[in-house]
Amino acid sequence: MNVLVIGNGGREHAILLALRKSKRVDKLYCMKGNAGTAQIAENVDVDYMNVSAVKKYVGEHPEIDYIVVAPDDPLAIGLVDELEAMGKRCFGPRKNAAIIEASKAFSKNLMKKYNIPTAESEIFSDYDKALQYIRAKGAPIVLKADGLALGKGVLVCEDLKQAEEGLKEIMLDKAFGAAGNVIVIEECLKGLKYTPGEEVSVLAFTDGKTIVPMITSCDHKRVYDGDKGPNTGGMGTFSPCPFWSEELEKEVYDKIMLPTMHAMNAEGRTFKGCLYFGLMRTDNGMKVVEYNSRFGDPETQVILPMLKTDLMDVFEAVTDERLADIKIEWEEGACVCVVLASGGYPLGYAKGKQITIGNTGEAVLVHAGTAVKDGKLVTSGGRVLGVVSKGKTIEDARKKAYKAVKGIHWEGMQYRTDIGEKYRKG
Repeated sequence: MNVLVIGNGGREHAILLALRKSKRVDKLYCMKGNAGTAQIAENVDVDYMNVSAVKKYVGEHPEIDYIVVAPDDPLAIGLVDELEAMGKRCFGPRKNAAIIEASKAFSKNLMKKYNIPTAESEIFSDYDKALQYIRAKGAPIVLKADGLALGKGVLVCEDLKQAEEGLKEIMLDKAFGAAGNVIVIEECLKGLKYTPGEEVSVLAFTDGKTIVPMITSCDHKRVYDGDKGPNTGGMGTFSPCPFWSEELEKEVYDKIMLPTMHAMNAEGRTFKGCLYFGLMRTDNGMKVVEYNSRFGDPETQVILPMLKTDLMDVFEAVTDERLADIKIEWEEGACVCVVLASGGYPLGYAKGKQITIGNTGEAVLVHAGTAVKDGKLVTSGGRVLGVVSKGKTIEDARKKAYKAVKGIHWEGMQYRTDIGEKYRKG
């Protein structure tokens, strides 16, 4: 089979690396791709948010048998719908299902309607009413831009001043553009007994009939050590989650995963693809923090390297609605990803900095914001590289990853030095 993966970040490189292992895949394509994907796939210089341009390319390349739409934006505008209408087989939800991530207001209303455990919240399109609500509720409080905002549209406000400034930033200053026209304001979940270490990401394959959770992972959203600074798209991940247990897995499957799949079916929005559950363990049980309609980034970088089953087999089982017929198996051990970012990220940052890579040992470098200019590897984004290492334990994998980081350099390179540390005691 010839497979096209749409997207140009670390997640897409990680998907391509997993597909490369498949005995059923002949040639890989990546639209637009980066310097890393170019090493294992044919990069396609087409803007994947230009639906007509994507359709034109796919129509001119009938040798492409299967298409994986990986990022949230093209899913939200219905790229899968358009490609399926051309007769192409795809992995990824259709537009009416991708709304579970594209609109936080939709997902909160869905959880309320179907009694899926989540934080208490209210939704506002009027700034003055939202401000009144914040002042009545007080802080800490969480503000979420309704639409897609590159993983940065969530503000956790520790005091009322922060909350008022954050509301203005989202709704009046339009820091996240039209994504902030509607805002979700919710209680700040706290794991009173379980501090630190109460958040976990659980991704799942689903064909609308069956839902199969993947191994767990934990993300580090804040830019600086000790969970300081602004939210980012993710500065590092590790798998598995140390506090996960069979009891928690059963609770999440029975009270969150299955009800979500059934709720989407009941709404006429059957979800087929990868459904991401961002969860928090609280004194009142596991609760949904957020849904994503696709593989997480950088969660994918630590999950797919541990997959023993052929990823192409899984993708096709989802497409054909026969996920119940295959067994998905995982490696034992742990995996850690340390994200190397441009100086200044997640705010302003320079591009075009030359990257030098020396000895990185056993680590795999997953490219995100990279390009080749004048024959040299350079930075082209905020998150540039993911340094991924496997080991028998998280500590073992951590040591290998950070040893590899020492072999990489560019001007202004920044990264967290504590990926995985806060969960050492579980």
